[in-house]
Amino acid sequence: MQPDRSFQPGPWRITFDTNPDDCNLHCIMCEEHSPYSPLQIERIKAGKPKRRMDISLIRRMLEESQGTRLREIIPSTMGEPLIYKHMDEIIDLCAQYGVKLNLTTNGTFPGRGARAWAERIVPVTSDVKISWNGACKETQESIMVGARWEKVLENVRIFIKVRDAYAADGGNRCRITFQLTFLETNVGELADIIKLAATLGVDRVKGHHLWAHFDEIKSLSMRRSSSSISKWNEAVQVAYETAEQYRLPNGDKVLLENIFPLVHSTDIDIAPGAVCPFLGQEAWISAEGRFNPCCAPDALRRTLGDFGNLREQSLYDIWQSSAYQTLQSTYLDKQLCRSCNMRRPV
Repeated sequence: MQPDRSFQPGPWRITFDTNPDDCNLHCIMCEEHSPYSPLQIERIKAGKPKRRMDISLIRRMLEESQGTRLREIIPSTMGEPLIYKHMDEIIDLCAQYGVKLNLTTNGTFPGRGARAWAERIVPVTSDVKISWNGACKETQESIMVGARWEKVLENVRIFIKVRDAYAADGGNRCRITFQLTFLETNVGELADIIKLAATLGVDRVKGHHLWAHFDEIKSLSMRRSSSSISKWNEAVQVAYETAEQYRLPNGDKVLLENIFPLVHSTDIDIAPGAVCPFLGQEAWISAEGRFNPCCAPDALRRTLGDFGNLREQSLYDIWQSSAYQTLQSTYLDKQLCRSCNMRRPV
Protein backbone atom coordinates (compact mmCIF):
# COMPACT_ATOMS: atom_id res chain seq x y z
CA MET A 1 0.00 0.00 0.00
CA GLN A 2 1.30 3.44 -0.94
CA PRO A 3 1.62 6.05 1.85
CA ASP A 4 -0.91 8.89 1.81
CA ARG A 5 0.99 11.92 0.52
CA SER A 6 -2.03 14.03 -0.34
CA PHE A 7 -0.96 16.72 2.12
CA GLN A 8 2.74 16.52 1.31
CA PRO A 9 4.10 19.71 -0.26
CA GLY A 10 5.19 19.22 -3.83
CA PRO A 11 4.64 20.32 -7.43
CA TRP A 12 1.38 19.95 -9.30
CA ARG A 13 3.35 19.62 -12.54
CA ILE A 14 6.81 18.33 -13.44
CA THR A 15 8.70 18.97 -16.67
CA PHE A 16 11.19 16.25 -17.57
CA ASP A 17 13.92 17.37 -19.98
CA THR A 18 13.84 14.02 -21.72
CA ASN A 19 15.86 14.72 -24.87
CA PRO A 20 17.04 18.34 -25.21
CA ASP A 21 19.61 17.50 -27.89
CA ASP A 22 17.13 15.93 -30.32
CA CYS A 23 15.19 18.17 -32.70
CA ASN A 24 14.27 18.17 -36.37
CA LEU A 25 13.90 21.98 -36.63
CA HIS A 26 16.22 24.94 -36.07
CA CYS A 27 14.03 27.72 -34.67
CA ILE A 28 16.02 30.93 -34.63
CA MET A 29 15.30 31.71 -30.95
CA CYS A 30 16.12 28.22 -29.63
CA GLU A 31 18.87 28.10 -27.04
CA GLU A 32 20.14 24.75 -28.35
CA HIS A 33 19.10 24.31 -31.97
CA SER A 34 19.10 27.80 -33.48
CA PRO A 35 21.36 28.31 -36.50
CA TYR A 36 23.02 30.94 -34.29
CA SER A 37 23.61 28.61 -31.32
CA PRO A 38 27.09 27.12 -30.81
CA LEU A 39 25.92 24.67 -28.15
CA GLN A 40 25.29 21.56 -30.24
CA ILE A 41 28.50 22.09 -32.23
CA GLU A 42 30.45 22.48 -28.98
CA ARG A 43 28.96 19.27 -27.58
CA ILE A 44 30.01 17.34 -30.69
CA LYS A 45 33.54 18.82 -30.62
CA ALA A 46 33.87 17.91 -26.95
CA GLY A 47 32.75 14.36 -27.65
CA LYS A 48 29.77 14.64 -25.33
CA PRO A 49 26.91 12.20 -25.89
CA LYS A 50 23.40 13.44 -26.49
CA ARG A 51 21.46 14.04 -23.29
CA ARG A 52 18.62 11.55 -23.03
CA MET A 53 16.82 10.90 -19.78
CA ASP A 54 16.74 7.38 -18.40
CA ILE A 55 13.07 6.39 -18.40
CA SER A 56 13.58 4.75 -14.99
CA LEU A 57 13.84 8.22 -13.44
CA ILE A 58 10.39 9.14 -14.74
CA ARG A 59 8.99 5.81 -13.57
CA ARG A 60 10.38 6.37 -10.07
CA MET A 61 9.17 9.96 -9.89
CA LEU A 62 5.62 8.95 -10.77
CA GLU A 63 5.72 6.08 -8.30
CA GLU A 64 6.94 8.39 -5.51
CA SER A 65 4.32 11.01 -6.38
CA GLN A 66 1.29 8.79 -5.97
CA GLY A 67 -1.18 10.45 -3.64
CA THR A 68 0.41 13.90 -3.95
CA ARG A 69 -1.05 16.85 -5.84
CA LEU A 70 0.94 15.97 -8.99
CA ARG A 71 -1.52 15.94 -11.86
CA GLU A 72 0.51 16.72 -15.00
CA ILE A 73 3.87 15.97 -16.54
CA ILE A 74 5.57 17.61 -19.51
CA PRO A 75 8.20 15.82 -21.59
CA SER A 76 11.02 17.91 -23.00
CA THR A 77 10.22 21.47 -24.03
CA MET A 78 13.79 21.83 -25.31
CA GLY A 79 14.15 19.51 -28.27
CA GLU A 80 11.22 17.63 -29.81
CA PRO A 81 9.70 15.19 -27.29
CA LEU A 82 8.06 13.01 -29.94
CA ILE A 83 11.58 11.97 -31.00
CA TYR A 84 12.27 10.56 -27.50
CA LYS A 85 12.41 6.78 -27.84
CA HIS A 86 10.45 6.20 -24.63
CA MET A 87 7.55 8.50 -25.50
CA ASP A 88 5.13 5.59 -25.74
CA GLU A 89 6.04 4.49 -22.23
CA ILE A 90 5.48 8.02 -20.92
CA ILE A 91 1.99 7.92 -22.40
CA ASP A 92 1.38 4.53 -20.79
CA LEU A 93 2.70 5.76 -17.42
CA CYS A 94 0.31 8.70 -17.54
CA ALA A 95 -2.59 6.29 -18.01
CA GLN A 96 -1.29 3.97 -15.30
CA TYR A 97 -0.87 6.67 -12.65
CA GLY A 98 -3.82 8.86 -13.61
CA VAL A 99 -1.57 11.80 -14.48
CA LYS A 100 -2.25 14.00 -17.51
CA LEU A 101 0.31 14.57 -20.23
CA ASN A 102 0.95 18.21 -21.16
CA LEU A 103 2.77 18.23 -24.48
CA THR A 104 4.79 20.88 -26.30
CA THR A 105 5.59 19.90 -29.88
CA ASN A 106 6.84 21.68 -32.99
CA GLY A 107 3.92 20.40 -35.04
CA THR A 108 5.89 18.13 -37.37
CA PHE A 109 4.74 14.93 -35.60
CA PRO A 110 7.87 13.02 -36.64
CA GLY A 111 7.85 9.33 -37.43
CA ARG A 112 4.16 8.42 -37.25
CA GLY A 113 2.47 11.53 -38.57
CA ALA A 114 -0.25 13.66 -37.00
CA ARG A 115 -3.10 11.14 -37.06
CA ALA A 116 -1.26 8.25 -35.42
CA TRP A 117 0.31 10.50 -32.80
CA ALA A 118 -3.04 12.13 -32.06
CA GLU A 119 -4.65 8.74 -31.49
CA ARG A 120 -1.98 7.97 -28.87
CA ILE A 121 -1.75 11.42 -27.30
CA VAL A 122 -5.34 12.69 -27.08
CA PRO A 123 -6.71 10.16 -24.54
CA VAL A 124 -4.21 11.09 -21.78
CA THR A 125 -3.45 14.74 -22.51
CA SER A 126 -4.63 17.96 -20.89
CA ASP A 127 -3.07 20.37 -23.38
CA VAL A 128 -1.10 20.12 -26.62
CA LYS A 129 0.98 23.23 -27.21
CA ILE A 130 2.00 23.46 -30.85
CA SER A 131 4.84 25.90 -31.48
CA TRP A 132 3.49 28.47 -33.92
CA ASN A 133 5.15 31.69 -34.98
CA GLY A 134 3.44 33.12 -38.04
CA ALA A 135 0.17 33.59 -39.87
CA CYS A 136 1.74 32.97 -43.26
CA LYS A 137 4.27 30.66 -44.88
CA GLU A 138 7.09 33.20 -45.10
CA THR A 139 7.02 34.20 -41.44
CA GLN A 140 6.50 30.71 -40.03
CA GLU A 141 9.27 29.14 -42.08
CA SER A 142 11.75 31.98 -41.48
CA ILE A 143 11.39 31.61 -37.69
CA MET A 144 10.95 27.84 -37.43
CA VAL A 145 13.69 26.87 -39.85
CA GLY A 146 13.01 23.50 -41.44
CA ALA A 147 9.22 23.64 -41.01
CA ARG A 148 6.92 23.41 -44.02
CA TRP A 149 3.91 25.69 -43.69
CA GLU A 150 1.48 23.58 -45.68
CA LYS A 151 2.46 20.41 -43.83
CA VAL A 152 2.22 21.76 -40.28
CA LEU A 153 -1.08 23.47 -41.09
CA GLU A 154 -2.50 20.17 -42.32
CA ASN A 155 -1.09 18.44 -39.23
CA VAL A 156 -3.05 20.81 -37.00
CA ARG A 157 -6.25 20.14 -38.93
CA ILE A 158 -5.74 16.37 -38.64
CA PHE A 159 -4.91 16.53 -34.94
CA ILE A 160 -7.98 18.64 -34.16
CA LYS A 161 -10.19 16.29 -36.16
CA VAL A 162 -8.99 13.33 -34.08
CA ARG A 163 -9.37 15.32 -30.84
CA ASP A 164 -12.92 16.37 -31.70
CA ALA A 165 -13.99 12.86 -32.72
CA TYR A 166 -12.59 11.36 -29.51
CA ALA A 167 -14.38 13.97 -27.38
CA ALA A 168 -17.64 13.50 -29.32
CA ASP A 169 -17.55 9.81 -28.39
CA GLY A 170 -17.40 10.75 -24.72
CA GLY A 171 -13.62 10.64 -24.34
CA ASN A 172 -11.13 13.15 -23.05
CA ARG A 173 -11.10 16.55 -24.78
CA CYS A 174 -7.58 17.92 -24.67
CA ARG A 175 -7.04 21.62 -25.19
CA ILE A 176 -4.98 22.67 -28.20
CA THR A 177 -2.77 25.73 -28.01
CA PHE A 178 -0.67 27.79 -30.40
CA GLN A 179 2.47 28.76 -28.48
CA LEU A 180 4.48 31.72 -29.77
CA THR A 181 7.67 33.54 -29.08
CA PHE A 182 6.80 37.22 -29.49
CA LEU A 183 9.17 38.76 -32.03
CA GLU A 184 9.49 41.88 -34.13
CA THR A 185 9.00 39.64 -37.15
CA ASN A 186 5.66 38.18 -36.02
CA VAL A 187 4.08 40.79 -33.75
CA GLY A 188 2.28 42.27 -36.75
CA GLU A 189 0.68 38.87 -37.36
CA LEU A 190 -0.52 38.24 -33.81
CA ALA A 191 -4.12 39.16 -34.64
CA ASP A 192 -4.06 36.99 -37.76
CA ILE A 193 -2.67 34.07 -35.73
CA ILE A 194 -5.66 34.45 -33.39
CA LYS A 195 -8.01 34.48 -36.39
CA LEU A 196 -6.30 31.35 -37.73
CA ALA A 197 -6.64 29.65 -34.34
CA ALA A 198 -10.35 30.44 -34.23
CA THR A 199 -10.89 29.11 -37.73
CA LEU A 200 -9.03 25.86 -37.06
CA GLY A 201 -10.49 25.20 -33.62
CA VAL A 202 -7.32 25.95 -31.63
CA ASP A 203 -8.53 26.80 -28.12
CA ARG A 204 -5.74 29.02 -26.87
CA VAL A 205 -2.97 31.34 -28.05
CA LYS A 206 -0.18 31.94 -25.57
CA GLY A 207 3.43 32.93 -25.70
CA HIS A 208 6.37 34.64 -24.11
CA HIS A 209 8.83 37.35 -24.95
CA LEU A 210 12.19 36.55 -26.46
CA TRP A 211 15.13 35.27 -24.46
CA ALA A 212 17.75 36.92 -26.68
CA HIS A 213 20.48 34.29 -26.45
CA PHE A 214 22.36 35.55 -29.52
CA ASP A 215 23.40 38.97 -30.84
CA GLU A 216 21.80 38.09 -34.18
CA ILE A 217 18.28 38.12 -32.67
CA LYS A 218 18.49 40.92 -30.09
CA SER A 219 16.88 43.31 -32.56
CA LEU A 220 13.79 41.06 -32.59
CA SER A 221 12.95 41.58 -28.92
CA MET A 222 9.78 43.55 -28.25
CA ARG A 223 11.36 44.68 -24.98
CA ARG A 224 14.38 46.31 -26.61
CA SER A 225 13.19 49.94 -26.66
CA SER A 226 10.37 52.27 -25.77
CA SER A 227 9.11 52.26 -29.35
CA SER A 228 9.11 48.45 -29.54
CA ILE A 229 7.20 48.28 -26.25
CA SER A 230 4.63 50.72 -27.66
CA LYS A 231 4.31 48.57 -30.76
CA TRP A 232 3.80 45.49 -28.61
CA ASN A 233 1.20 47.20 -26.44
CA GLU A 234 -0.77 48.22 -29.52
CA ALA A 235 -0.65 44.62 -30.75
CA VAL A 236 -2.00 43.44 -27.38
CA GLN A 237 -5.02 45.70 -27.69
CA VAL A 238 -5.73 44.49 -31.22
CA ALA A 239 -5.26 40.88 -30.09
CA TYR A 240 -8.06 41.13 -27.52
CA GLU A 241 -10.33 42.90 -29.97
CA THR A 242 -9.67 40.12 -32.49
CA ALA A 243 -10.39 37.37 -29.95
CA GLU A 244 -13.70 39.06 -29.16
CA GLN A 245 -14.69 39.29 -32.81
CA TYR A 246 -13.42 35.99 -34.24
CA ARG A 247 -14.82 33.03 -32.32
CA LEU A 248 -14.21 29.31 -32.25
CA PRO A 249 -16.72 27.09 -34.07
CA ASN A 250 -18.60 26.57 -30.77
CA GLY A 251 -18.87 30.32 -30.19
CA ASP A 252 -16.26 30.53 -27.44
CA LYS A 253 -13.44 33.04 -27.56
CA VAL A 254 -9.89 31.91 -28.20
CA LEU A 255 -8.20 32.11 -24.81
CA LEU A 256 -5.25 34.52 -24.77
CA GLU A 257 -2.56 33.87 -22.19
CA ASN A 258 0.56 35.84 -21.25
CA ILE A 259 -0.46 38.53 -23.72
CA PHE A 260 -0.47 41.73 -21.70
CA PRO A 261 0.97 45.26 -22.00
CA LEU A 262 4.55 45.96 -20.97
CA VAL A 263 5.51 48.87 -18.75
CA HIS A 264 7.64 51.69 -20.15
CA SER A 265 10.46 51.83 -17.62
CA THR A 266 14.23 51.86 -17.36
CA ASP A 267 13.87 49.50 -14.39
CA ILE A 268 14.95 45.95 -15.12
CA ASP A 269 11.61 44.80 -13.69
CA ILE A 270 9.50 44.55 -16.84
CA ALA A 271 6.27 43.73 -15.04
CA PRO A 272 6.08 45.37 -11.60
CA GLY A 273 3.77 43.47 -9.30
CA ALA A 274 3.82 40.36 -11.48
CA VAL A 275 4.62 37.08 -9.76
CA CYS A 276 6.50 33.91 -10.60
CA PRO A 277 4.02 31.22 -11.67
CA PHE A 278 6.51 28.41 -11.07
CA LEU A 279 8.09 28.62 -7.61
CA GLY A 280 6.25 26.42 -5.17
CA GLN A 281 4.10 25.12 -8.03
CA GLU A 282 6.17 23.31 -10.65
CA ALA A 283 9.49 21.51 -11.01
CA TRP A 284 11.92 20.95 -13.88
CA ILE A 285 14.17 17.91 -13.97
CA SER A 286 17.14 17.92 -16.34
CA ALA A 287 18.15 14.90 -18.41
CA GLU A 288 20.93 14.36 -15.86
CA GLY A 289 18.49 14.49 -12.93
CA ARG A 290 19.25 18.01 -11.72
CA PHE A 291 16.35 19.82 -10.03
CA ASN A 292 15.63 23.20 -11.61
CA PRO A 293 13.14 25.73 -10.24
CA CYS A 294 11.93 27.15 -13.55
CA CYS A 295 12.14 27.16 -17.33
CA ALA A 296 14.71 29.95 -17.73
CA PRO A 297 17.63 29.20 -20.06
CA ASP A 298 19.87 26.64 -18.42
CA ALA A 299 22.93 28.80 -17.83
CA LEU A 300 20.75 31.49 -16.26
CA ARG A 301 18.65 29.30 -14.00
CA ARG A 302 21.81 27.71 -12.60
CA THR A 303 22.57 31.13 -11.06
CA LEU A 304 19.54 30.66 -8.80
CA GLY A 305 21.28 27.90 -6.85
CA ASP A 306 22.09 24.21 -6.68
CA PHE A 307 19.12 22.42 -5.18
CA GLY A 308 20.01 18.77 -5.68
CA ASN A 309 19.80 15.82 -8.04
CA LEU A 310 16.89 13.42 -8.33
CA ARG A 311 19.23 10.52 -9.03
CA GLU A 312 20.39 10.83 -5.44
CA GLN A 313 17.59 12.62 -3.57
CA SER A 314 13.85 12.62 -3.20
CA LEU A 315 11.98 15.39 -4.98
CA TYR A 316 9.99 16.00 -1.84
CA ASP A 317 13.13 16.46 0.28
CA ILE A 318 14.43 19.03 -2.22
CA TRP A 319 11.03 20.74 -2.31
CA GLN A 320 11.13 21.34 1.44
CA SER A 321 14.86 22.16 1.62
CA SER A 322 16.02 25.48 3.06
CA ALA A 323 17.68 26.44 -0.25
CA TYR A 324 14.45 26.09 -2.22
CA GLN A 325 12.31 27.69 0.48
CA THR A 326 14.68 30.67 0.59
CA LEU A 327 14.47 31.14 -3.17
CA GLN A 328 10.68 31.24 -2.98
CA SER A 329 10.78 34.10 -0.49
CA THR A 330 13.63 36.10 -2.05
CA TYR A 331 13.39 35.52 -5.81
CA LEU A 332 12.64 39.16 -6.62
CA ASP A 333 16.09 40.00 -5.28
CA LYS A 334 17.49 38.06 -8.26
CA GLN A 335 18.16 40.04 -11.44
CA LEU A 336 17.09 37.05 -13.55
CA CYS A 337 13.71 36.93 -11.83
CA ARG A 338 13.09 40.68 -11.98
CA SER A 339 13.74 40.68 -15.72
CA CYS A 340 11.92 37.40 -16.39
CA ASN A 341 9.39 37.48 -19.21
CA MET A 342 7.41 34.58 -17.73
CA ARG A 343 6.12 36.39 -14.63
CA ARG A 344 2.39 37.05 -14.68
CA PRO A 345 0.29 39.94 -13.39
CA VAL A 346 -1.74 39.10 -10.30
